[in-house]
Amino acid sequence: MEFSFEIEEKEGYALISMEGNLMDKNTAQNLLSAVHERTAEGDNRYILDLTDLRYMNSSGISVLINILTRARNLGGDVVITGVSPKINSLLVITKLNSVFKVTDTLNQAEEMIRE
Repeated sequence: MEFSFEIEEKEGYALISMEGNLMDKNTAQNLLSAVHERTAEGDNRYILDLTDLRYMNSSGISVLINILTRARNLGGDVVITGVSPKINSLLVITKLNSVFKVTDTLNQAEEMIRE
């Protein structure tokens, strides 16, 4: 399954919903370009909804870190929600679960990003 994403403007943050397999930075280049444009305009708060993301490898982790770095460099943050057990184990193994804010539900993510 190919990777795709959708960015939805919300009040105070952008919701990025990802779908498919995130295994190649080139596959996510459109996503990274969109985030770079948004951060250039001052947007710095993102919720990454991974509910429909089936698989992610180290290249996918790199994409998430890139988004987090851009947001935090502007004083913002990123919250990840809808993480499958497989992707959660990847976050735990890499200890990125302590770097990212990770929630179970979109409502929890919205509360966290607005703090």
